[in-house]
Amino acid sequence: MDSKANDCNAIASFYGVKGKNLQHQYKDFLSNFKIWDQKPHAKQWLLFAQNIGKRLSIDETSLSNGELYTILTNKTAKGRKGAIVAMIAGTKAETVISIIEKIPIKRRNLVTEITLDMAGNMGLIAKKCFPNATRVTDRFHVQKLATEALQEIRIKYRWQAIDHENEAIEKAKKNKKKFEPTILSNGDTIKQLLARSRYILYKNKSKWSEKQTERAKLLFELYPDIEKAYGLAQDLRNVFENTTDKIYALTRLAKWHEKVNQAEFKSFNTISRTIQNHYQTILNYFDNRSTNASAESFNAKIKAFRSQFRGVRNIEFFLFRLTNIYA
Repeated sequence: MDSKANDCNAIASFYGVKGKNLQHQYKDFLSNFKIWDQKPHAKQWLLFAQNIGKRLSIDETSLSNGELYTILTNKTAKGRKGAIVAMIAGTKAETVISIIEKIPIKRRNLVTEITLDMAGNMGLIAKKCFPNATRVTDRFHVQKLATEALQEIRIKYRWQAIDHENEAIEKAKKNKKKFEPTILSNGDTIKQLLARSRYILYKNKSKWSEKQTERAKLLFELYPDIEKAYGLAQDLRNVFENTTDKIYALTRLAKWHEKVNQAEFKSFNTISRTIQNHYQTILNYFDNRSTNASAESFNAKIKAFRSQFRGVRNIEFFLFRLTNIYA
């Protein structure tokens, strides 16, 4: 039973009525859901033109069963009342553009900056709907690519370690011997070392605990490629965290590209090309250091709101309650 049902049951019992009856009364009469002006098209799109501001974020979110919605939010609202500008079913650029263009161009021309990920559809939507806005690629999406490339290398070695252990176990069985895995100085087997190093590689060295530092030292000694890839991921993070000047950032990124070329990691070369293809919008980050964090935070709020209902049974009513709070 979800929290709404619990609340209704508690109130209903106080007045001596059935909880389900009170829920239906709330939905059908007390909540104004039936006379909601956006109800006829709520499943397809919602617009709140009055919430548009100078700085927006655009992202996608899932409501139920993997169904994606494109969501446009006002950064100034900081995830509270007035945050939602638009919610549109799907992520197809043409569909989203046609809905956002229902907002008068005069209002859309007020937008000076919009943050987004590197998806081509998001870039097209931002360009077509907000022609006066500077497009800013979210730095965390860029950093995430580097982290995923690093983890890919770790996982590759982990599968190799599992294969080697299986071969050793089979060999021991054939020779009627007991298999004894190699135990490292910190108590890990090699397979365990690679598995337990996952979270270490997300962190900066300065945030490692004593045990994590010991584990990282062993990992890097056994797998120099992981250490090299970790250095590349940290170097990219440092560009964003420790650079304030746009021109200097361009220089530092050029040096990072050179390091990537020398390292000869296929996944990092792919990231390097991706960054080069989005150079302008990535460098725009250094103007105001704007990110899509507000959109990601708002997505988390939607998921938390959804979890209170143990899923979304009635999408229209869910959207009605969501927009009452955030639009």
